[in-house]
Amino acid sequence: MTPKDPGIVRLRDVGKTFENGIVALAGLNLTVREGEFVSLLGPSGCGKSTALRIVAGLSGASCGIVERPVGNTGFVFQDPTLMPWATVTENVLLPFKLDASADKTKSRATVTEALARVGLSEFATAYPRELSGGMRMRASIARALVTEPALLLMDEPFAALDEITRFKLNNELLTLWQQRRRTVFFVTHSVFESVFLSQRILVMTPRPGRVFAEIDIPAAYPRDEQFRTSAEYAGYCRQVSETLNQAMGAAS
Repeated sequence: MTPKDPGIVRLRDVGKTFENGIVALAGLNLTVREGEFVSLLGPSGCGKSTALRIVAGLSGASCGIVERPVGNTGFVFQDPTLMPWATVTENVLLPFKLDASADKTKSRATVTEALARVGLSEFATAYPRELSGGMRMRASIARALVTEPALLLMDEPFAALDEITRFKLNNELLTLWQQRRRTVFFVTHSVFESVFLSQRILVMTPRPGRVFAEIDIPAAYPRDEQFRTSAEYAGYCRQVSETLNQAMGAAS
């Protein structure tokens, strides 16, 4: 990274203490560069989701400096958070409905395109209860992408899915990222998922969370099942797993 490449997201000495006195983050420093796919990896309760919510502007830092894009940021939560009374189309239209200046005709066309990108064109008029877990998450991703955000934040979006569906959505997410090359900041507690998806992995310590190490994953894209079963992939997973184990013993 050069001075001319300061990053689309920068956290410097960020701390977060909740009202009940729990210190979730302390001295958190990280940078995400434009167009990168970066994963934040750590055990449950280490402050990953808290850090992501601070980047999104959904929560404030107790101290430190937070630099992030103003405005157009997409967020995909652990739960799809779809409105059960609305169709898939109406759910994905929500960001435009909240924007009084949005062109209604153009918005509909954009939603149609987004649903096609995530493979839900045939389910445009379906309701969330009629969809599988993977399809509901695709709808949530389409809703986050429909405004073409400069930054996409994803908080363990596939954690509740079965392994086969998770692998498939990992593949689809990488395809979408390669097509649009938006910046993706992805939270996960899975070593295997982080290695498969990421260009760079930030490994966190247990609470209070901070970045213990950064690991580059220089494997070429596109990544597919051949990569997932390769010795190269296994080697990166071993490296990341060892680093995560070291981080677990480094809590202050």
